[in-house]
Amino acid sequence: MDISFIILTWNSASYIDTCLRSVIDDTLNASYSFEIFIVDNGSRDETRNIVQQYKNKYPECIKPIYLEKNTGTTYSRNLALKKASGRYIVIMDSDIRMQDGAMNELINTLESDSRLGLVVPALRYPSGNLQKSTDRFPTLPSKLMRYFFLKLMESHQNQSGGAADGIGLIEYAISAFWLFRREVVEQVGYLDEKIFYAPEDVDYCMRVWKKGYWIAINHDVNIIHDAQEISRGFKINQATIHHIRGLIYYFFKHKYLFRRPRFKAFGRSH
Repeated sequence: MDISFIILTWNSASYIDTCLRSVIDDTLNASYSFEIFIVDNGSRDETRNIVQQYKNKYPECIKPIYLEKNTGTTYSRNLALKKASGRYIVIMDSDIRMQDGAMNELINTLESDSRLGLVVPALRYPSGNLQKSTDRFPTLPSKLMRYFFLKLMESHQNQSGGAADGIGLIEYAISAFWLFRREVVEQVGYLDEKIFYAPEDVDYCMRVWKKGYWIAINHDVNIIHDAQEISRGFKINQATIHHIRGLIYYFFKHKYLFRRPRFKAFGRSH
């Protein structure tokens, strides 16, 4: 098996059809063998009916896992990670829309250097604006800035022509779309289930770097992410509460608050 896709859904009826069609079309065009795990976190809309339609059409490829309640992002994704058989693994959100040739380019990027363990594309909103989907590892001050001023930061990024070219190393990327080698899971392990919702992505990227792998973005591969942003902005809801708890746990786990860890790559501090 070449690629195992892991897609998490939760009341995703507005997005999952477009997502699955784009994944299947791009992967078939590139002639990769693949399986798609769709882990549904207790949806109450038409998500499961749409998934079942795809299961009926592609019975060998579509592998649903239905949960009765919302279990967050770590436990649910780990269920599929433990079943995945692909040489490459993709974790992605249900509101992702693949672009033609994306998988081939990203796999070529991953294979361009054996030190690369995880590769991501540039993510864009449906408007075409670039998302701030990668960043340095957070400190308490930087996390507060990102929490309250992310829209402003993205606006400045787009106004300044912030789209870069080529391949560059990054510290972490949001888990809306990750491509990584199977050996990374074998060496790093699964997502930390002590984190319910976030920042499971920051934590996992930190662990990838600590195991000696590099993480990179290919700026030339653009993928649409119709971000739901359920914990963004100044509002208090369950997602925000889980996020705050996750951050506290993350800082205690990695033993820093103001001075982020640094890693050596390409002969310089990164």
